[in-house]
Amino acid sequence: MIPLRDHNPTLRRPIITYLLLISCVTVFLWQVSLGESGFRLAIELLGARPAALFGLEVPHHPAMPPAWVTLFTSMFMHGGWLHLLMNMLFLHIFANNVEDSMTRPRFLLFYLLCGIAAAYAHAALNPASPIPMVGASGAISGVLGAYLLLYPRSRILVVVPLIIIWPLLYLPAGLLLGAWFILQLVQSVALPSDGGGVAFAAHAGGFIAGMALVPLFKRRNARLFNVWNR
Repeated sequence: MIPLRDHNPTLRRPIITYLLLISCVTVFLWQVSLGESGFRLAIELLGARPAALFGLEVPHHPAMPPAWVTLFTSMFMHGGWLHLLMNMLFLHIFANNVEDSMTRPRFLLFYLLCGIAAAYAHAALNPASPIPMVGASGAISGVLGAYLLLYPRSRILVVVPLIIIWPLLYLPAGLLLGAWFILQLVQSVALPSDGGGVAFAAHAGGFIAGMALVPLFKRRNARLFNVWNR
């Protein structure tokens, strides 16, 4: 199922969400402008490498930044157009309401912390992996976890991509996001990984971080388990 939009109005413009969207798209266009070899090198240098995060790898390129820097750079890079578009779709649908529940500086810090937690969740299962991880999906997973606690009854319009027809239906956010999290958790445990491919553990780790952090970051008048941000 692919979410298309939610029915959950906001009280103010989601400026930080817009900036995150623009930043991710801009960074990806920069990656593409480097050509195929430059694209791969940028990921190699700026992706979050589990072995480097745990101090098990010696930098093998003079331009490679410290491992802690890649925790941030990796969040704004993507491995392909589909990777970018799906992440930006989820960010566009769910982040505005989560941002609305916090002050803007708090939301930015919340987003970054979720991304860091996601990177370490992935690295913990593959501590010696030299394969770089890139993508905003870990941080966005944190946004989904926060949305689940804030607006579990909000209606989400989704499309179900079947072979012949693609029906549209509305699902409560609690059902959609809860099922999504369980799927990520099961896949992170069931599917063997050498650190490459889809970082399901990062998705699950980011989601859990978002659920844990949202009570600390939300404004006092933003209630959990609400429908609207009012």
